[in-house]
Formats: sequence, C-alpha cells, structure tokens
Amino acid sequence: MSQDAILVICQYGGEFVVGSDGSMSYDGGEAHAIDITHEMTFNDLKSEISHMFESDESTFTIKYFLPKNKKTLITISNDRDLKRMINFHKSSMTTDLFVMDKTEKRITRSNAEANTNTSSHAAPTTLSPRRISSSRALTEEEEFTPGRMTGEWANAITGPGQEFRNSRDMRDALRMYAIAKGFMYKFIKNDGSRVTAACKAEGCPWRIHASRSSAKKKFMIKKISGTHTCGGVAQKGNNRLASQQWLSNLIKEKLKDSPHLKPRDITNEFYRDFGINLNYSQAWRGKEIARRELYDSHSEACTLLPWLCKRILETNPGSFATLVTKEDSRFHRIFVSFHASLHGFEHGCHPLLFLNGLDLKMNKKYKFLSATAIDGENEIFPVAFAVVEDESHETWLWFLELLKLALSTSRVMTLVSDRRHGLEEAVSQVFQESEHAFCFEHLMELFKAELEGLMVVEESKDSLIEDFINAAHAFTVEEFDACVERIRSVSEDLAVWVGNSKPELWSNAFFKGFRYGHLSSSVTELFEDWIPVKEQSSVVQIIDIVRCKIMETIHLRRESSMNWMETALTPSAEQKLQREIAKSRSINVTCLAENVFQVREGDEAVNAVNLETWDCTCRRWKATGLPCKHAIAVVDRTGANAYEFCSKYLTMQCYRLTYSSSLNPIPDVGRPVCPDPVHGKSSLLSRARRLPGRPKGKPTEPKKTSTRKIRCSVCNEVGHNKATCKASPATPTSE
Repeated sequence: MSQDAILVICQYGGEFVVGSDGSMSYDGGEAHAIDITHEMTFNDLKSEISHMFESDESTFTIKYFLPKNKKTLITISNDRDLKRMINFHKSSMTTDLFVMDKTEKRITRSNAEANTNTSSHAAPTTLSPRRISSSRALTEEEEFTPGRMTGEWANAITGPGQEFRNSRDMRDALRMYAIAKGFMYKFIKNDGSRVTAACKAEGCPWRIHASRSSAKKKFMIKKISGTHTCGGVAQKGNNRLASQQWLSNLIKEKLKDSPHLKPRDITNEFYRDFGINLNYSQAWRGKEIARRELYDSHSEACTLLPWLCKRILETNPGSFATLVTKEDSRFHRIFVSFHASLHGFEHGCHPLLFLNGLDLKMNKKYKFLSATAIDGENEIFPVAFAVVEDESHETWLWFLELLKLALSTSRVMTLVSDRRHGLEEAVSQVFQESEHAFCFEHLMELFKAELEGLMVVEESKDSLIEDFINAAHAFTVEEFDACVERIRSVSEDLAVWVGNSKPELWSNAFFKGFRYGHLSSSVTELFEDWIPVKEQSSVVQIIDIVRCKIMETIHLRRESSMNWMETALTPSAEQKLQREIAKSRSINVTCLAENVFQVREGDEAVNAVNLETWDCTCRRWKATGLPCKHAIAVVDRTGANAYEFCSKYLTMQCYRLTYSSSLNPIPDVGRPVCPDPVHGKSSLLSRARRLPGRPKGKPTEPKKTSTRKIRCSVCNEVGHNKATCKASPATPTSE
C-alpha cells in the first residue's frame, strides 16, 4: 500500500446499535478491505463498492464517522466529500465506510426500551443510519425531512436512576428530550441541588424530578410520573426551548468541522437536523458566540498562555509552568507551581498534601486541580495547581507526575484524597513510597447516604454520626471497636459497611502514616472564595487570580508572624502543649529501661512511653506531632525539655521558613494589552476591572450665554431696553 493511501473497511448488511450515551456501533453484515488514494474519484469508489457487494450504484449511500466521534455519520456524495474523508483519516491506520440502502427508513426498538419513563436502564436502540445522519450532502428526498438528529435526542432521558454530572447537564438533556418529543415544559424547582419540571400543556400529568445523590455526588433522576396526554404542544419550527447559548453550543460543534459555515447554511442544517426553524439573525448571533468561544480559546493557547508560562519562569526562577495543547493548538491543560510555594512546603510545612478537584464556576468546561499543604498554624498552604478540561485518571496521573518532578524533597509524604476519578491508582503509581489516606469529609457523605435508608429517628442518626466521627479520631483499636459496637447496636448493616470501608486509610487507630491530626481540609472552599464567579474569565485570568491570592497570603502571614510572642512553637501548638502539660502533673512514672517508662493516672490504663522512638501506646504523640500528657510526664521526670520532643513543623522557625520566600509579581499581566511574542502585535490579556458603584457620567457643561450687548431702541444706549429706559420718548438721543 502506498504512503498516500488509506486502508478502508467497507461494511454492508448490518445495523447500527445506539448506546445509552448516544454512541453507535455497527453489528452484523459483511466487510471487505480496499485501498483509497487521493486520485480515486467518487464514481470510482461507488463502482468498486457496487462490484464488491453486487449491488446497483443508485441504491446505496456511503457514510463514515469523523475521528473520535461515534455519534454522527457523515455522507460521501461527491469528490469533495471523498477528499475530505481521506484528509480526516490520513493519520489513521484504517477507517470504516458504511454502505447503506437508500430505501431503509425504519427505526427498530427493543421491548425493554418501549417505556423509557419507567425503566432506569433502557436497552440499546437499533436505528437506521439514514435516519440519524447529520451530513450536509443529502439527496433531494432527504432534504425535505426535518428533525433528523432528534431520533437520538429521544433517548436523552431514559428514566429513574439516570445520572448526570450536574443539574446543568440534566437540564440540557431535558431540553433535547422535549424538542425530540415535541412538548413544552415549565420548572417547578430549578437550582443546583434539585430540578422538578412538568409538561406545560393544561391537564397533561407528565412530571420529572431529579436531585443530587449524596452517595455518588452525581445528579440523578429520581422519579418520572405520568404519561403525555397532550400529543405535543410545541411546534418544532418555532420551539422556544432552543436558547441562544444552547444553539451556540450546537453551532460550535459544526464550526469545528466547517469553519466557514454561513448563517444561511446554519438555518438550513438546523431545520434539517433538529427540526428547529431559526431566522437569519439567530443563526448569525449564535455563530458569533460560538466563533468567539472557539477562537478566543485557540488564540489564548497559541499566544497568551505560552507567554504567561515564560513570564512566570522569568519573574519567579525555580517555578514550574507547563502548558499542553491539542493537535489543533487549542487549550488542553496547564500546570503551575511557584518557587515560593515549593520552597515553603519543602522547608516549613508538614509532609502532608491534600489533592482536590473542583468545577470552576465562571467557566464550567474547565476543572481546577490542586495540591495543598498545612502550615504550623493549621492553615492551608497552596503548593501546586492546574486547569484542565476534565477530571479523570489520566489528568490526575499527569498532574501528580509533574508535582513529583517539581518537588525536590525526598521525604516520605502522606497524600489525602477522595480517591475518585482514578486518584487511588494514580497516587500509588507515582508516589510509591508515600502513604495514601481517605478524605474523611467525603467518607462522611457516603456514611450519611447509607443512613438515608435506615428507619431510625433523627436523634439516633445524630448519635450514629457522632460515633462514626469518634471512630475516625480514635487513637487505639479499643476505642475504634467501641464506636463500631455502638453503631452495631442500632444497625448491623451499617457496622458492616464501616468495617468494609478500609478503616486503615481513614482512622487514626489503624493509619500507618502521619496526618498530624488532619483528616480532611477545606481547600475546596478556599479556592471557591478566591476565584470569583465571572462568566467570561479566561484561563490566563484564572491563573493570575490565584497567583495574586497566593502572593497576598504569603505576605500577610509573614508580616503577621512578626508580631507574635517569641516562643519555640507557633501560637496554636503552644496552647495545645500547655494543656497537655497541665494534664501531666498527676501522672505516676516508673522507669522500666533506659528510655522506656511506664505511666499511670488514677484508674486509667497503664501506658508505655519510649523517648528514643517518640512513641506512646496511646498513639497521640505520633498522630499529632506533639508529646501527649504521658510523654510530658516522663520528660519532666528525666529533666529534659518538652519542646525538644515536638515536631519541627510546629516550631516558629519552620513557620517563618514557610513564608520566607516571596512570590514576585508579573508586571505585564495586569495590563489590558500585552505584547504578542509570536506575531509581534498587541494582544488582549485581561480586561481592566470596572470600578465599584454606578458609572459616573460626564459632567454637564454649563449653558453658553449670548455675548451680544443689549441696545435700547429709544435712547440708543447700551445696557438696557426700551421698557426700562428713563429717557423721554419725545426727546430721543441722537447719535
């Protein structure tokens, strides 16, 4: 096979099966392989296929999928379409062509899918490819059949149990479903935690309710009641469900394949594909919004983000800034870690990192990944962050590999996460020598979800939650078992769930690493407060906002620590140590060996303390980094100093080392215009912030008065008129 030819698998006689996500797979039939080159014409291809499958050229059509798109079939109807297909797949080893009968118009559904309102798991649908084609090259017969793409939209809502990422995705699916089914709806409840909608037709009982699932943090359809009796109240040609932003999102997908698509072409395609009748101005505005979102992101990834990464490295040597773009140069992901953050973590913070991901409110197509530490005052200290298109195992693996590269420290760390999106596998793959802990905040949400199914009173639920929290903070196995037994007395199933949730990853009684008393962090709330809600914020603006906040935090905490009392420990650690010292005064100490002591206080259990290994059988010393009351009693007995047995990360010296390195500003990033290093022109970097309050208008200019002097018509003098003239009218003054 020549280098400019592609191997094509021609498939015929089978049928397409549409999955729950809208993707299609071809089932059955026969297949043959042929080579296609740029010199081959469309007629040559049809002749080859006709001879191959022994069929008439006029009875079949030829279709194919775009790369990485199994939801839309594209028709080949002329030489230009064939050349376009070859260009799309020139980097692929093979591609598939589907040969279909023009007379095929049926839609076959399985019995399991007949009632989508009551089944939570709809069976796949077998569709004729001709009915769901979205190609612009259609026959005359096809040209006058509107709503071709709405066949798969009818499966956008499958029934109770269907999950979505958030309420926005659920509303989008409901909109597509209503357009396909031909009805209008109204919202009864509509917010971030629940969506309830009902058919707008009078007397129609159809209703849908969805809310957030506390167990999986997904948005789930809980109930669909009634069936439509309205017969469809919305006319597809004038459907008000098609909002401007929603239309622009559909137009954006079309512009990716056809950048020069005209508004008139858009109106024709929307009527043909979706049964939506747009006017010219709607198509033009939708195209402008889609084009701006597409090409502003492209321009930012090509010019501004590379420029910003370069400026970060120039102004803050030792920092890390890595940008990854797609094959078409559009933004994909960016990783940033400033030298001041890396220096502070490695020299002053606990070897403890919290991994979190959150949706960016101002731009829902991006995710924000972060790695944060805890300083000596138990405050959050950002170490590294990234802006990515999606949160997955692949993106977390990429983030952790860059984080490990940025951290020059070789100390063993503890990483805390919710273990979702493949984090558990990614952490063990990259940080093999470190410990991985389960975020207790996320675990608590799962525990509360298990409580929802229990038939117990609210007081019992509160007691169970308290026992679960105590189990997490328990320092000994005996304390943990006592908490679980109290849970078991109410619910055996709940106690089994606690035992199967891997307590060795979240309870102090079993965890082998060091968390210094931190089972979870509020890092999500921190970044949500830092990053304001703005619909038009770009990736550059997101990074600059976080940079400014980190710079401000480092400066304020460094200045604040200068006013503290000069003690060996930070203020919060000093208070905790003093409380333990007060508790240790009534403890009896017995020496067993050179560095091993036995301690006892009243009726409490006997504990053993080893000063050499900094260990006590109560486990509080290792878990918190501060000596427990038993250890302090032993230290006092030996005449040593208790401060010498405290973790160094709780000392004033380490705290000041955390904030000793400043984050330098980037002078050009705040200006409305910055030089484009690629094209040598000026490029918009960030909008100038509007001042608070109502904009002030221009001051009103005073009215201009006439400069002409008044002259009296009687006496001919200047300065008055005849009404105020004192001269006699009989004897006027001559000139």
